[in-house]
Amino acid sequence: MSAVVEFAKMNGLGNKILVVDMRGRTDRVTPEAAIALAADPATNFDQIMAIHDPKLAGTDAYIDIVNCDGTRAQACGNGTRCVVQALSAETGRKLFTFQTLAGILNAEEHADGTISVDMGKPVFEWDKIPLSEEFFDTSRIELQIGPIDQPILHSPSVMSMGNPHAIFWVDRDPMSFELERFGPLLENHLLFPEKANITLAHVTSRNEMVTRTWERGAGLTLACGSAACSAGVSGARTGRTERKVDIIVASSPNRGKLSIEWRQDDHVIMTGPAEWEWSGRLDPLSGTFERDQEPEVQAK
Repeated sequence: MSAVVEFAKMNGLGNKILVVDMRGRTDRVTPEAAIALAADPATNFDQIMAIHDPKLAGTDAYIDIVNCDGTRAQACGNGTRCVVQALSAETGRKLFTFQTLAGILNAEEHADGTISVDMGKPVFEWDKIPLSEEFFDTSRIELQIGPIDQPILHSPSVMSMGNPHAIFWVDRDPMSFELERFGPLLENHLLFPEKANITLAHVTSRNEMVTRTWERGAGLTLACGSAACSAGVSGARTGRTERKVDIIVASSPNRGKLSIEWRQDDHVIMTGPAEWEWSGRLDPLSGTFERDQEPEVQAK
C-alpha cells in the first residue's frame, strides 16, 4: 500500500475542505494526521472529506469526515459539495449517492456549476439531537448567555441535521457578536452531551437570513452547510421564514449564499457552490504532504 494518497484543497463558500482519495485502501486518515494538516497554514482546514470505497450496494462512496481537531463528524454539507465537484470532474457524472455517519446523501451537480445535496430529514426529538434534559418543544429551549434580565443570547431553536445544532435568533448582523467568546462555552455546554454547532441567525425577510457559525470540533468557520440547513429549517419551523430561504453566510468571502429548501416530504435540500484551489499528495498516517507542481503558463 502506497504511503501517500491524492488530495485536493477546496472550499465551499469559504468552508475550508480537504478532499482526500482513500479509495482502494483499508486505513483511515488518523487524528494525528488531521491535527498536523490543520496546523500548517497551507493545508489548514475545517473538515477532511475522505472518500472511501462504498460499503453499501447502490452507493458511490463512503465519506469519512474528520474535523480539524481530529474528531469525526457526522455531516458536512459544504464538504459534500466539494466531493461532488471533485468526482464529477474525474468521471463526468452529475448524480452521486454517498454513505456517511449521518446516513445516505444524494447529490447533483447542475449545469451552472452549483451543487444540490439532499441532507435528509431534520430531527427535533430532544433525546435524538441529543440533549441531556427533556424538552417537549425544541423550537425554543431555555438556554442563555449573559445577565438573566438582559441576556446577550437566549432561547435557541435546537435540532439535528445528522449533527446537533443550536440556532440563536439575533436582531442585528451576527458579525457584531463576539461568537469567539460564546462559541466554546455553548458548544461544550452540559445540555449538549455530544457538543453542538452554534449559529447566530438574523432574519432579514421571509425568504432570507444572515448567519454565522461556531462549528463543533472546528471553531469559528467561514461557512457550515449543515448549520445553514438547520437555520433554514428552524426559521420555517418557528414561523420566521418560508420553507425555502436564502442563507447569506456572514463570515464567508463576499458573504456567499446558500439556498435551503425544506421540502414537503421533510427532506432538506441545500444548493450552493464549491471551489477547487490546488492539489497534492499526503500521508494519511502522519499528515506530511507535498503540493503538485502548478503547470507553467506559456507566454503568447
